[in-house]
Amino acid sequence: MIARGQWARAGAVAALAFAFAAAGLAQQSAMQRGNAKFQHSCAPCHGAGVGDDGHAMLPGTDALRIKYKGAAPPVPALLEERTDLTAPVLKVFLRHGSFSMPPFRPTELTDAEIADIAAYIADKAKRAPAPKAKQ
Repeated sequence: MIARGQWARAGAVAALAFAFAAAGLAQQSAMQRGNAKFQHSCAPCHGAGVGDDGHAMLPGTDALRIKYKGAAPPVPALLEERTDLTAPVLKVFLRHGSFSMPPFRPTELTDAEIADIAAYIADKAKRAPAPKAKQ
C-alpha cells in the first residue's frame, strides 16, 4: 500500500514536471510567434536574400552592412545573426524608426510582439555562425 506522503510527493513531482513542460512550450511558442511576426514585419527589408531591385541584399540589410562596415568587433548586417537586439533595444528602433525605416505604432506591433521577435532573433542568432573579422 502506498502511504499518503508518497502520493503527495508524487503529485508534487508531477506538478513540477508539468510546470517545466509548460514553460518550455511557452518559450517555444514565443519564438514561433516571433518568427511569424519577423517574417511579416521585418524580413521584407531585413531578411536574407537578394533584393527585388537586383542588389545583393534587401535594403535594410544592405543599409546595416554599410553602417557597420569595418566595425570592431564585427556587427552582422543580418538581424537574425545579431546577439545585441534585446526587446528594449528593438522597441527603441521600432517605435522611433531609424533613417529610412519607419516607426511602428503599438497598433502595428505590440510590446508583446516585439518581445516575441527578440526571442526569435536571440534563438536564431545562437545558431548562426560567428561573424568573421575582415583581414
